[in-house]
Amino acid sequence: MNKETKLKYNEYRKIIDEHLDKYIGVFYPESIYESMRYSVLSGGKRLRPVIAMETASLFGVQIENIIPIACAIEMLHCQSLIHDDLPCMDNDDYRRGKLSNHKVFGEATATLAGDALLSYAPKIIIDNTHNVNSEIILRVLKEFFLAAGVDGIISGQIVDIDSEKKEISKETLEFIYEYKTAKLFQLAVRSGAILGSASDSQLDCLTLYAKYYGHAFQIYDDILDVTSTLEDLGKTPGKDADVQKSTYVSMYGMKQAKDQVLFLCERACDILNSNNIKSEILVEIVSDLAEGVKKCY
Repeated sequence: MNKETKLKYNEYRKIIDEHLDKYIGVFYPESIYESMRYSVLSGGKRLRPVIAMETASLFGVQIENIIPIACAIEMLHCQSLIHDDLPCMDNDDYRRGKLSNHKVFGEATATLAGDALLSYAPKIIIDNTHNVNSEIILRVLKEFFLAAGVDGIISGQIVDIDSEKKEISKETLEFIYEYKTAKLFQLAVRSGAILGSASDSQLDCLTLYAKYYGHAFQIYDDILDVTSTLEDLGKTPGKDADVQKSTYVSMYGMKQAKDQVLFLCERACDILNSNNIKSEILVEIVSDLAEGVKKCY
């Protein structure tokens, strides 16, 4: 990222961190709020809320109107990570370089913290989004619930689990990437665009951009699972091989996986350019992913 774009990205990130801290206080019963805060405030790149904020800015949305939605998206993402790390799911002891939620608070509290975030996030949207037409808020909430439920990350997760220790088709693998990963990036761009009253064609091309980026992001994550260390990755590497999970790397090999990431990144940028969507952040997010893959060659 160039200096100016990085500065803007970090400013978005700072705003998100400040509001997440404000939105999730500690009340009785303290243990559940502390568990929620542990995962939500544990750092991370804040990619999805930054994408939501940047997309909204492209359509002239006041920043105070997108902040609650962006924070809700990050809460949803964190909820998925808490549950993903549970022993009954991926059984990972680390996340973002720290002990997973269930390793600190126990499986029961971690499960409930994920459940709590799932309902707390839309409440944040309803309580804190002001001066926005109620029909638009309802559209955003519908997008949120679609991404959060069986039409989104839950279907991706269940197919991912059901596919362990099996040979799966390319179509099944793409379904997992689409629903488990890309759907939250699509939620980010679609929420920002809907808030800014984007046209259907603009919404469609941003959704396609997020699809390409989401697939590239997940394949890159598969690559890092093979090539990275715990310190670099922030979670336990080698987990995919341990549970005999099919990934793009295991199905097509490392070189083709890297080539596919670069191809998808190029397609994502082409979508923006061909539709005259001018955003250095949306371009640079993709470019950073491509540069990361190039370093793995």
